[in-house]
Amino acid sequence: MIGNKIFFLPFLILLSSCFFTETPKKDNSKPLQYTSVSLEGNAWIINDVFKSSESILKNGVMNWSNPNHIIRVFFYIDKPATLTFNLKAKTNYGSSIISCTIEEISQQIQIASKELKSINIGTYKIKTSGYHYIDIQGLIRDGEYFGEISDLEIGTEDRSLNIKYIKDDFYFGRRGPSTHLIFESPKDVNVEWFYNEIEVEEKQDVIGSYFMANGFDGGYFGIQVNSETERRILFSIWSPYKTDDPNNIPDAYKIKLLQKGNNVITGEFGNEGSGGQSYKLYNWEVKTRYGFLIRAQPAVNNSTIFAAYFYDPKIGKWELIASFSRPMTNTYLTGLYSFLENFIPNSGVINRSVGFYNQWVRDENENWYEITNAKFSADATAKKEARLDYSGGLIREGFYLQNCGFKNENLKIGTILSRKTNAIPPKIDFNNFDK
Repeated sequence: MIGNKIFFLPFLILLSSCFFTETPKKDNSKPLQYTSVSLEGNAWIINDVFKSSESILKNGVMNWSNPNHIIRVFFYIDKPATLTFNLKAKTNYGSSIISCTIEEISQQIQIASKELKSINIGTYKIKTSGYHYIDIQGLIRDGEYFGEISDLEIGTEDRSLNIKYIKDDFYFGRRGPSTHLIFESPKDVNVEWFYNEIEVEEKQDVIGSYFMANGFDGGYFGIQVNSETERRILFSIWSPYKTDDPNNIPDAYKIKLLQKGNNVITGEFGNEGSGGQSYKLYNWEVKTRYGFLIRAQPAVNNSTIFAAYFYDPKIGKWELIASFSRPMTNTYLTGLYSFLENFIPNSGVINRSVGFYNQWVRDENENWYEITNAKFSADATAKKEARLDYSGGLIREGFYLQNCGFKNENLKIGTILSRKTNAIPPKIDFNNFDK
């Protein structure tokens, strides 16, 4: 009796010389040095990424029953190499047959052990440096699941080979690296207003993206893709009291809401610092350039008023998002920057980019200054080389940032970028604002 065994057509073994050729093991070879790449941190269900968290759990691939799901495991090598691959796997009932594909070379292997065991899936000569991956797909299973896989083991004779992957901080590693533009502001100027524009190209509006236009010491302001049906304009101010729990902020250090725009939702945020937050559900669109404007006004009692305004060219006027009072602070705008962030780990496998244009600042005496230089930077995930899929540069008359997707494009952190000057300040009627 077969029980609940599921059958599929045999998986063809495809031969390709595009990137890989299967290489026989030399008799006089050196002992292999193995690196274990955790599937918990380095695998996604590539053809249904938002289901990844259902089967890729703390100990790797588990609860894996869908034969249509393709599990893709990523790794990076800094030079061409001959590599031997094992899967550390087990099955809880009977046995299963799975397919393992490296680029276009596929083979079937059996998982039959009830304990985690290293199962060889071949030796290959990889002809290029950069990111590579192995695809795993279930074919036949005796039990409810195809099995459990904890690690991809990569063996090499080359002791100088550098294999890079997400080793720890899996939450942030799976989210992917955040990228930044740190703007060069004019010196000896009290910056009261900061103006910037964002345009997201078609198919770059990936769920989980935060396209942050106007960042500064104390807060940030931009647009997000929160789900297939929800998008937001988001403006937040950090409390000067350092904590990840807003409930721990003493009253004297709390951010105070002064005013909010139509249909704007306000409250507090935590986890990455704490403070006051405002957002507006707004169906912003790709291929449309939006304006962002931040104001800082030093106020009484050692405080500063921060206000954020948003401009949709289809509406044709500036709209207030919110204004907040930040205590224990008396300053104009400093530390101006923009960033691109993914905040959903499942979508860290999808590449996205954004363009930033026409940056200007205005001082307290109503003088405009154009910003044309920015330094490229990235977060801790990038700096410790857990992920190398980040980049930036110049696009048309502006800057762009890019991240995620395990692409091999990369820009050195610290690179100075210079865009073409526009020389025409924004035309803004400050006396006709939505206040």
